[in-house]
Amino acid sequence: MDEEERGAEIALKIDRTTTLSFILLIVGVVIGLLLSFSIRVTGLVILSPEDAGKKAIDYINENLAEPGETAALVSVEEMGELYKIITRYKGVEIPVYLTKDGKYLLLQAFDTTQPLKKETEKFDAPDRERVNVKFFVMSFCPYGDQAEEALAPVFELLGEEKVEWEPHYVIYSNYRGYPDYCLDENETYCSMHGIEELRQNLRELCVWKYFDHAKWWKFVKAINHNCTLENVDECWKPIAESIGLEVEKIEDCVENEALDLLQEELELNKRYNVRGSPTVFINDVRYEGSRTPEAYKQAICSGFVEPPKECEQRLESATVSPQGTC
Repeated sequence: MDEEERGAEIALKIDRTTTLSFILLIVGVVIGLLLSFSIRVTGLVILSPEDAGKKAIDYINENLAEPGETAALVSVEEMGELYKIITRYKGVEIPVYLTKDGKYLLLQAFDTTQPLKKETEKFDAPDRERVNVKFFVMSFCPYGDQAEEALAPVFELLGEEKVEWEPHYVIYSNYRGYPDYCLDENETYCSMHGIEELRQNLRELCVWKYFDHAKWWKFVKAINHNCTLENVDECWKPIAESIGLEVEKIEDCVENEALDLLQEELELNKRYNVRGSPTVFINDVRYEGSRTPEAYKQAICSGFVEPPKECEQRLESATVSPQGTC
């Protein structure tokens, strides 16, 4: 092959390579433009975790928080197509969920790979002459507070002659350390939201033990509405006094009976395999249905040998409580 032919072949190869590179460049640009156009059209502009957390907190504080209260950001993590955002509100950590484009804030997420108990599955407790209701909560778990609010009208309707009510508290062992979360150095008696919650659990146990039970319900509901985890160690006193509870008697009970009371609670937690708040048992059968006054009333009334006439009265249920747990 002479010099002229070799030169032509090299030129052809260079031309083909250049042409191929140019085509690939054009294809890449087109694909990028299409993707960009698709994102703009569908609104799928992905927020960063930092921006997602800020957007969620801003929305909660501007639209959902009670006057004088604010939520704070704890953490943000990716969860599939959502961000799981842990917030702190009234001293309690609460998860919320934000779509990655920042458009929708969800207060609860369901795992569709797991079955959900259907409301149509009617709960039927074993029959007894006097129904027993045990409910385990944490004094600063929002879901536990909601359960107490929903159970209170049922207590008022059915009273204590017909129903044996037993409020209990979720106790952990070896949980996050003494003294911030546990009462004792061995870390036997701990609470999820800290030592302040554990002390309030004890006060409520003492009120139930030594005072009229109707006053316990008033005390607990007032704490839920007026106190936070940060101020409850002082906030509870004027509330107790306004209801007619003796502050000194409660303090003496907490100081001298704490370990005995908590040991009883811990043993019950183990016996009934309780790990979350709220957990409700009716005649020793776990109830996992709706958390409205009417739903609780129906579940409790299913446990009577002969339901009293009060069971025929319908209780108002303005809202359906979330099904989350602490």
